[in-house]
Amino acid sequence: MVTPRKEMKTRRTRKWTEKVEEKLKENNKARPGSKVAGKISWCKERCTRINNFFYRRIWAPPESEGRITFPRRYNQEKKLSSVSDDCEIKKIQEHDMLGEFNKANEAIRSLDSSIAKIRFELPSTKAFLGTRKMEDLPTMITTDSARTGIMIRKPFMVIGINTAFSGRRRRDSIRETWMPQGEKLLQLEQEKGIIVRFMIGHSATSNSILDRAVDLEDAQHKDILRLDHIEGYHELSAKTKAFFYTAVAQWDAEFYVKVDDDVHVNLGTLAATLAKQRLKSRVYIGCMKSGPVLHRKNVKYHEPEFWKFGEAGNMYFRHATGQIYAISRDLAKYIANNRPILHKYANEDVSLGAWLIGLEVEHIDERSMCCGTPPECEWKAQAGNVCVASFEWTCSGICRSVERIKLVHAKCGESSATLWGALL
Repeated sequence: MVTPRKEMKTRRTRKWTEKVEEKLKENNKARPGSKVAGKISWCKERCTRINNFFYRRIWAPPESEGRITFPRRYNQEKKLSSVSDDCEIKKIQEHDMLGEFNKANEAIRSLDSSIAKIRFELPSTKAFLGTRKMEDLPTMITTDSARTGIMIRKPFMVIGINTAFSGRRRRDSIRETWMPQGEKLLQLEQEKGIIVRFMIGHSATSNSILDRAVDLEDAQHKDILRLDHIEGYHELSAKTKAFFYTAVAQWDAEFYVKVDDDVHVNLGTLAATLAKQRLKSRVYIGCMKSGPVLHRKNVKYHEPEFWKFGEAGNMYFRHATGQIYAISRDLAKYIANNRPILHKYANEDVSLGAWLIGLEVEHIDERSMCCGTPPECEWKAQAGNVCVASFEWTCSGICRSVERIKLVHAKCGESSATLWGALL
């Protein structure tokens, strides 16, 4: 900073210099080389040095708007100004980051609100769609044009027909009635997503004549699903687990159906019945029943573990009859994933009910899946209420099914338009 004393000294020097110059002008112009000229030169040099001395210490930088300051102080102020600018930049950057964080937080809150709204509206939407007709439901189709050049439907349901080595005639009777064959069977899979297979395991002897006979039959009809299971009547619960495990691994369907080989089934009506439940994740569909727990030996359907169900004379929990039932994808996957630890009871239908009784499952009692044979199913068909399945309780299936299933099909079978015209 310039002090008053230094400013006064500078003024005196300038005045003294100006007086000397004026004095010399009044006298005569100095001749070159004279003493007067030397004094003038000395005075000018002295004045220049004095001015330079003060200029180096006291000056006004261009950006100071005329304010006089010292160079050292100016440099210090410039550094402080630079630090201040950096702080301002950092503050601006922090403010921008805070703004971006607030925007992201608002977006997350908005998304949470949207999800909550969807969750609130979903039950009513499901209830509305559940009342719609099959024709209104969306068709889900996958494309495999790179390999086959045709449109292939995503599997809707996989039907496993439980059969044995001795059931060749039963299988043939089903092929001649309600189960399509050859190209029709392939068309049913590709266009409707309905997969139908006879399911059978292996004999206790490796590569036995029974196994070879089934292999030849499958080569002819291409409608048999082999299971990793040893065949035996008392191993039906294990066979059921093997079916769900194999079917889930091979097809990602919406429903999985088990049916016996002495039952008549209307495929189109079955598909329509299941389609009504397709928006539910865990459903167990069939003719629900609850029979007595048979504790006496040497009787059919004897339950060796009867004591687990309480006192003698108690009833089983509700479960679907074993002739035909369906479960949704999530339940089939549950059985497939947990098959090693699922307990097997003597009766296969009881075992399935036990596997599902402790889960959040909706049991649907569908009486059209257990119609009687003619005239019952015939009357219902004439009234427009075509049955899903028909059999006789006394035989746990169609009595003498090989001889009588054609009659049942003629009287109670659905039209081909019901199957091929359905939009799944």
